[in-house]
Amino acid sequence: MDEIDVLVVGAGPVGLTAAAELRRHGVDCRIVDRLAVPQHYAKAVGVQPRTMEVWDAMGLVGAALNEAVPMHGQLPFVDGRPGPRIELTMPPDIPYGFAALPQYTTERLLTEHLAGYGTRVERGTELLALDQEAEAGTGGADGPDGRVLAVLATPSGPREVRARYVIGCDGAHSLVRKAAGLRFEGDAFPEQYMLGDVEVDWDLPAGYGVRATHHDAEGRVDDLLVCIPLPGRKRYRVSMLVPDELAGAGAQDGVAHGLESGAAPELRHIQAVLDRLSPQPTHASALRWSSTFRISHRLVDRYRAGRLFLAGDAAHIHPPTGAQGMNTGIQDAYNLAWKLALAVRGVGADGLLDSYHAERHPVGVEVVGRTVRHSRTGVQADPGSPDILDAVLRREAQLLVGYPDSPLVEPEGDGGPAGHGHRPGHGHRPGHGPGSGERAPDSRGLARDLAHYPVRLFDLLRGPRHTLLFHLDAATPEEPVTTCAVAALSTAHGLLDVYAVLAPDAPAPLWRLPTARDTGGEFRSAYGARPGEAFLIRPDGYLAGRFHPPTPDRLATCLRRTFGTG
Repeated sequence: MDEIDVLVVGAGPVGLTAAAELRRHGVDCRIVDRLAVPQHYAKAVGVQPRTMEVWDAMGLVGAALNEAVPMHGQLPFVDGRPGPRIELTMPPDIPYGFAALPQYTTERLLTEHLAGYGTRVERGTELLALDQEAEAGTGGADGPDGRVLAVLATPSGPREVRARYVIGCDGAHSLVRKAAGLRFEGDAFPEQYMLGDVEVDWDLPAGYGVRATHHDAEGRVDDLLVCIPLPGRKRYRVSMLVPDELAGAGAQDGVAHGLESGAAPELRHIQAVLDRLSPQPTHASALRWSSTFRISHRLVDRYRAGRLFLAGDAAHIHPPTGAQGMNTGIQDAYNLAWKLALAVRGVGADGLLDSYHAERHPVGVEVVGRTVRHSRTGVQADPGSPDILDAVLRREAQLLVGYPDSPLVEPEGDGGPAGHGHRPGHGHRPGHGPGSGERAPDSRGLARDLAHYPVRLFDLLRGPRHTLLFHLDAATPEEPVTTCAVAALSTAHGLLDVYAVLAPDAPAPLWRLPTARDTGGEFRSAYGARPGEAFLIRPDGYLAGRFHPPTPDRLATCLRRTFGTG
């Protein structure tokens, strides 16, 4: 019988992210998928700026930038009349913009990236059954003794695998979820839709999605066309309501979601909708693939059951509005992988793995609710209100996802000057910076002694470890910083990088810390950093805590929430 630390079920973007991140963190894993070959469908196509940041940390963003096309905005049309153009222009503090990339390309890039770690997808291998074996000895579900027995159907016959943990990335009809006995409650949209990958000959601006709706006499949407640009000349993934002749029955297991078998739409079906709703007369051609699909909105009650974990569509399904689904699933996997790596090494605190549900389930609740609300009206913002538009863009870009209530992060209220604090979970505010549990922003213009080019903060955070940053100016006493750094390093089991970020006038510290000089003050502005303040940043790019003044006890207490007391 094969033994493995982690078994990943499902080789879509979420499962591939989980496997690649486990390997980057030094964990052995296997990833299986029941399909003998990948699907060549442009299902999920929108890539959010936050996902680009994740790919940056993973070492994948260069390949993605070579393949993707920019998403500049959306052109809405209502009952034949143009609405206000939505521009997807990110503020200058965000390093990446919105992009479009066919899902099959995303999967290819992730598969190649994973192969760089010596791990390949075991295709044509289907999970048949799971059984969480009783714990042998102590340690509980986070301990070293328990295993999950998985029965796999492989091309060479049935095989049994014993894994310490299993991640179910096996979609809306997840067998892992069913084996865990978890509820997947929600509802389904009555409408049936169709998708197609086509080229059109209109003269609309490149890089803009198109959303055209028609309303009946009672104000309800009775016709719909959504077109998302793809790489290629005037190529789009189009979605629309399915005609009666292609309508079919729902899913057998009661979860009606995703692509369906049966009669596929033909070019004439797509052309008929374009004839009714296209803002310009246009001709569709070069149909690469098409399918009908249904939409449900469901959310699992728990993301974890013992040694079984769920991510992506196995945990949450919802309308594709705003391209939130794949991106949310990728961040599920990104959140979970580093925690599983610590658990596998035996250095994770008790309850570390429970933080996965505590952090990601509220995100699922918010995303499902928001996409259902937006499914009829689209994403809207008042173009005359820059603050509202900025907040909407950051929310859609998944840059406001945060974990202020996580059991792993330092509570707010660190004794800073009056007016410095802000409401947790509301994202970066210029001059104040992120709070505990929020995304750690990038900053540019850092200088390092041997680098003859500007360095980004993300360059320092790219390693698969926690990072501790001390902001030092000319007046910062060195001894407390040294004491805190030593205490933090001794608590984190060697899984901590420490840097001093120096103000322009600060001397290099006597105690040999790696340094980066904040030449233009961008780090100080982005983080609202005070002299001597310390920032603890997790491997997934979220702030575990900010400390002013930093003391050994406070830093050690925060680190022990993750690393325990071993």
